[in-house]
Amino acid sequence: MRKCPYCDFNSHARRPEDDESGYLDALLADLELELALVAGRELHSIFIGGGTPSLFSGAAIRRLLQAVREGIRCETGLEVTLEANPGTAEAERFAAYRDAGVNRLSIGVQSFAHRSLELLGRIHGPEEAVKAVGLARQAGFDNLNLDLMFGLPEQDLDGARRDLDIALELAPEHLSYYQLTLEPNTAFHHRPPPLPEDDLIWEMQQQGLARLGRGGFDRYEVSAYARPGRQCRHNLNYWGFGDYLGIGAGAHGKLSYPLGGIERRWKLRDPRAYAMAAGSPAALAGRRMLSRDDAVLEFMMNALRLDQGFSVGQFEARTGIGFAEIREPLRQLRDSGLLELGARRIRASDLGQRFLNDLLRTFLPAEPD
Repeated sequence: MRKCPYCDFNSHARRPEDDESGYLDALLADLELELALVAGRELHSIFIGGGTPSLFSGAAIRRLLQAVREGIRCETGLEVTLEANPGTAEAERFAAYRDAGVNRLSIGVQSFAHRSLELLGRIHGPEEAVKAVGLARQAGFDNLNLDLMFGLPEQDLDGARRDLDIALELAPEHLSYYQLTLEPNTAFHHRPPPLPEDDLIWEMQQQGLARLGRGGFDRYEVSAYARPGRQCRHNLNYWGFGDYLGIGAGAHGKLSYPLGGIERRWKLRDPRAYAMAAGSPAALAGRRMLSRDDAVLEFMMNALRLDQGFSVGQFEARTGIGFAEIREPLRQLRDSGLLELGARRIRASDLGQRFLNDLLRTFLPAEPD
C-alpha cells in the first residue's frame, strides 16, 4: 500500500488501476516457461514474497499454486510460504490462503513499539500485529515466522528487549531477527535517520541471541532462529547454493545444468513492462553463466551464513569444483581464526561470523593487472 523507507526490494505502491487478474496471468505465463527448464525435476518448496503478496486474494493464490502443482512433480509435504503484512485487510485473508495450500506464513512485524513502527513508515500498529498472529492460528497455521528488526531509529537496549519478549510470548515457530541496515536506493539511504551506535547494536544482538536461546530457539543462520525441526526449508536451499526458479517482476533464479554450468537469470523489474512481456523471452532482463571464481564466492557467501556451514561433498556437488582447489585458502582462514575445519564440515568460527565480510574477501577474484 505504501513503500517503506528502508525497503530495497523491487516493490511498488499499489495504484487503483493495477489489475490482480492481469498480473496473475503474467505470472502463470512466466511459470510455464520456467518449468520447461526443469522438466523431470521435483519441487521442494515455494516462497511467495518480494513485496506484499498478501494483497492478493485467496482465489489468486489458489490459482497460482494449482498451476504449479499441475506443471511439476511436488515433494510430499511441500513447504509453501507466503509473506504477509499484519494489516487488517491482509490478515482477514489468512484462512483463504490456508485453504489455497499455503502452509507457512511469514508476518512482517518489524517492531511492537508504536514509535518504531512510525519511524519505519509502517502502516500497522502493535495491536494489529498481535491480532494477525491470532488470526493466523485461527486459520490453522502451525508454522509461523515473525520478522523482527533491531538497531532501529531511537531504539535503546530495553526497547529491543521488549520487542523480542512480545514476539516470544506469541510463540512463533520461527523468528527472523535482523539488524536494520541502510541499503542503497532507499529513502533511508538518501536521508539517514539517527541510528544507535555500533556498540549498542552489538549489545542488542548479543542480548537477542541469549534471549532467543533461553526461549527455545536455535540460530541456524546469521539472522534466522527456529524451534527444533522448524528451519525454513526454502531459505536453507538458498543458503546451501541450491537451485530455484524465479517468477514475477524483478525475480531472480539460479539453475545448475546436467552437462555442467550454473546460470543466473533475472526478469524485468518494472511490473507493467514485465506483465506485458511475460510468457515470452522478452520478460528475461538478463542471464549469465557463473565463472569458477563466481561459483566459489557465491557458494561461500551463502553457505558460511549457516551455523552448520557446509560439507566437502556439498561444495563439490553444488559448484562442480574439486575441493582441493580451495583447500589452501581454507587453511589460511582457519589459521587466522575465522574458520573451523572439521572432519565432516567447514563453518565460520564465532569470530568469522562477526567478520564475515572480511572472511569472504579471501574468495574475491584477483584484480586484473
